[in-house]
Amino acid sequence: MEITFETAEKLGLKKDEFEKIVALLGRVPNFTELSAYSVMWSEHCSYKNSIKWLKTLPREGSKLLVKAGEENAGLMDIGDGLGVVFKIESHNHPSAIEPFQGAATGVGGIHRDIFTMGARPIATLNSLRFGNIENEKTQHLLSGVVSGIGHYGNCFGVPTVGGEIYFEECYHTNPLVNAMSAGVVRLGETVSATAVGEGNPVFIAGSATGKDGMGGAAFASADITENSAEDLPAVQVGDPFQEKKLLEACLEVIQTGAVVGMQDMGAAGIICSTAETSAKGGVGMNIHLEKVPTRQKGMKAWELLLSESQERMLLTVHRGREKEVIDIFEKWDLPCQQIGEVTNGEMLRFYMNDTLEAELPAESLVLGGGAPVYEREYREPKYFEKIKAFDAAKIPVPKDLKSIAEKLISLPSIASKKWIYEQYDSMVGAANLNTNAPSDASLVAVRGTKKALALTTDCNSLYVFADPFVGCMIAVSEAARNIVCSGGIPLGVTNCLNFGNPYDPEVYYQFVQSIKGMSEACLKFDTPVTGGNVSFYNQSPSGPVYPTPVIGMVGLLEDFENKMTLDFKSEGDVIYLLGKNIEDFNSSEYLYKVCEVEYSPAPYFNLEEEFRLHETVSFLIKNKMILSAHDISEGGLFITLVESAFQRNLGFTVNEHSDSYRKTTIRKDAFWFGEAQGRIVVTIKTDKINEFEKGLKIPFQRLGSVTSGEIMIESESWGNISDWKDKYDNAIGYFMKIQD
Repeated sequence: MEITFETAEKLGLKKDEFEKIVALLGRVPNFTELSAYSVMWSEHCSYKNSIKWLKTLPREGSKLLVKAGEENAGLMDIGDGLGVVFKIESHNHPSAIEPFQGAATGVGGIHRDIFTMGARPIATLNSLRFGNIENEKTQHLLSGVVSGIGHYGNCFGVPTVGGEIYFEECYHTNPLVNAMSAGVVRLGETVSATAVGEGNPVFIAGSATGKDGMGGAAFASADITENSAEDLPAVQVGDPFQEKKLLEACLEVIQTGAVVGMQDMGAAGIICSTAETSAKGGVGMNIHLEKVPTRQKGMKAWELLLSESQERMLLTVHRGREKEVIDIFEKWDLPCQQIGEVTNGEMLRFYMNDTLEAELPAESLVLGGGAPVYEREYREPKYFEKIKAFDAAKIPVPKDLKSIAEKLISLPSIASKKWIYEQYDSMVGAANLNTNAPSDASLVAVRGTKKALALTTDCNSLYVFADPFVGCMIAVSEAARNIVCSGGIPLGVTNCLNFGNPYDPEVYYQFVQSIKGMSEACLKFDTPVTGGNVSFYNQSPSGPVYPTPVIGMVGLLEDFENKMTLDFKSEGDVIYLLGKNIEDFNSSEYLYKVCEVEYSPAPYFNLEEEFRLHETVSFLIKNKMILSAHDISEGGLFITLVESAFQRNLGFTVNEHSDSYRKTTIRKDAFWFGEAQGRIVVTIKTDKINEFEKGLKIPFQRLGSVTSGEIMIESESWGNISDWKDKYDNAIGYFMKIQD
């Protein structure tokens, strides 16, 4: 067929990109070659609209062993000759079209990024966004996504230990499904995604290749529309049992020393894995596509190159050691076929039955090489005018606080995620330390040591919508705060940056300002960014989703015996609020969902105050001064108190003016339901009051005490904790039962 710009345009390439390809090759590409560039230069693979700003993120630290972008995932030193490998990625568009497989393959893909480096995955987390839960479509998507995550994780044998979920109208058409995985590896036993050594054989191992996932990278680089269901073939199909065998085979083959480099086949399949490993090693490859094991007859060269069939791995092996590799994969009943060899130079040559189908310079295809890099226009969004016009004084002061609290505790973004997490196996591997006593972060034991990883995913996208710079700083700070409240020290960040169309200057403003805010906060907490994922085009005809830069953070507890939990321990314990109490209910669930005001500034936040709060709480935990710690987030102080009380069915009696010498004039709704940042609720024994208060160098307030079960707010009984727990536990399940 004749190749023209119109052909390239249909494949998602722009005119200047087509002209650049012609210039790079010195000729017009054939269809197979053009298809390769279309996926490799898609937003999903090339990061062409984001890489300029991603490079400004802090990417160095004393514990960082692999810089961002160097490998499939981040690697940080946790001591004793061990490292933690971790990453978060999105599978948004596939989940919008086929929620079960979209979510399942997202989990499978992120695990492969971990064990590709030689680490054994030990924990999964997720960050999810859906539309209004009362809508049948939302219920369908939620049910499918949760089932897909649970099915893949449960079968694969890695526990889902934590996550977050929000429900907002803007995610109705385009839900967000972000999956995070973390694994542990002995340092010196990692493997790189690099191909080197002329004549070294190249193998494909794992599942056979089919037509599922065709063009998935390009599919993920376009807006969701009413016709997106027609792209259903772009959604991959996963097999967790096959991936479990692939995991064990890969970890075993690494131990032989026969492997030069290894790369999983995710987005863009064979073309991506061969191009990236070759470009990184400065070599070329000859690949014979007819040797690729297939499960469908008559597949064309371009289909074999672009297929995103799951559970596949590309391995470069030391010449002469092929049998060792083949024997191990045969032992695990997995296909393992040599499909080519490493060559000198930089040229990738793809043959089909001895016919040369494509000849491409590896470097020209990849991020950091010949892939295009753009700097898009950006400007402050028009809706900021509404935010700047917000006047808190115009919000009436409510008289019935209890009815507001009852509404808040039943909001699906605040209420218990029990309906969701009960479908996940959180116990497999027996390393989850949060099963009986929850902490703000998920804690997972590192086998053979007394160490534990502290893991969390965080982002309040309404805060980022209100102020992308401050909102993203808050996301980083809340992640660090959750780890600190659990007794850990924050180590590093992986991010999943979910935004609308980058060609929209207002969307790109949100992206740029979020990157700037993330950089500032990560520098303050010494949590370098190890890598992650950018997901643009999260947009429907009605507009973009809220800017959602999800922060996945990993921290370390040197001794898990020193973990801190969020639950109140005993009747009579004294409750304190640490951090500055300020009259602020901006962008709170109370203001948005109860008062129905969407446009307001981000909540109060001060990075220096936040940092001092973290230092203080770490000191208190280390010196065993406190019994519990739980940060204030969505829903404000009241929600934090009841969440701390639920675990042991305890109550509390609290007053705004429990400290007679700390009189405040804060509005009642702001005091109980405001979401000003940098605040943590802790409890202590009564005999520690004097020592505790004298030692504090940050603002604090004594709120009251823990009781046997009754909740007293400002001397008014709000009933028993069990009544509130029932509302909290069953809010999401209520809507999903309606669907059932």
